[in-house]
Amino acid sequence: MSEGITVPYEALGGEAVVRAIVRDFYDVMARDEPALARLHQHNPDGTVAAEAQERFALFFIGWLGGPQTYMERYGHPRLRMRHGNVRVDTGGRDAWMRCMRAALDRNGVNEPMRSFLDQKLADLADFMRNTPG
Repeated sequence: MSEGITVPYEALGGEAVVRAIVRDFYDVMARDEPALARLHQHNPDGTVAAEAQERFALFFIGWLGGPQTYMERYGHPRLRMRHGNVRVDTGGRDAWMRCMRAALDRNGVNEPMRSFLDQKLADLADFMRNTPG
């Protein structure tokens, strides 16, 4: 990593901040990206199930270099396999990134961490594409 960033999880402020980013990610998605939100809805009222948010929070914590609780509970993330039933094209990738960037904004993630995360998250989102376009 660059310029003094050692572990993103720690640099962000740990579990409370990462969980706030995840919460805000889902809030922004529900408000601004209805097509993307529909892919994540698991409750009859159109909200994302708490279990799904918890799984993403645990994944994100581990992905950022924090405790590997996700791996301990669920095994390797195998992101492309787990999302194989979901069409992920450029539009979906971009919508996901808009939500994540808004969540980072809401939580005051600044440089140099911001540039680092923008790049790593964009790489991750692009890796998830499984449909042309």
